[in-house]
Amino acid sequence: MTVIGLTGGIASGKSTVAKKLKQLGAVIVDADLIAREVVKKEEKVWHKVVEYFGQDILLPSGEIDRGALAKIIFNDDEARCNLNKITHPEILKRAEEQINYWRNMGKSPIIFDVPLLIETGAYNMVDKIWVAYCPKTTQIQRLMERNGLSQEEARSRVESQMPLEEKLRFADEVINTEGSIEETEAQVEELWLRYFKK
Repeated sequence: MTVIGLTGGIASGKSTVAKKLKQLGAVIVDADLIAREVVKKEEKVWHKVVEYFGQDILLPSGEIDRGALAKIIFNDDEARCNLNKITHPEILKRAEEQINYWRNMGKSPIIFDVPLLIETGAYNMVDKIWVAYCPKTTQIQRLMERNGLSQEEARSRVESQMPLEEKLRFADEVINTEGSIEETEAQVEELWLRYFKK
């Protein structure tokens, strides 16, 4: 039963890789999706986040305004660090529950799609690490186009994360996402055949 940890950085093409893996038949355990669930209104983690950041990060509905929170944490290292301390234990707990569920169901491969795989120590939960990689300049450009950010805002967000070059040191496989989506998908298909179609 193989569990692959898929990681990368913001706007590194990781989601494209995960989408292709799902099409090929993998089970995806998505840390970003879990992260959204743990901060839903009245969840235990929601209370802790609101207690730390205050009511200003809430929408009229009482849900957390992700845009407002992003503006704070991408410009304040301490705030980002504290948000991670609040959210990560619960995210990893739920991810582990999902991985174990699919393992018990006999499903394989399981892809643990998680941006902070290395930073959180979650790489201990996986058998192999695949990194979606592109140069920092490409990340910044994509982020500007995708999110309508200025170059300075995009650079700030990219530089708030561990550089992709550092993540490559942990990688069993590297998927170069700088080219077209088709080129990225072709690399994913090649890895799929090599790992899971023996």
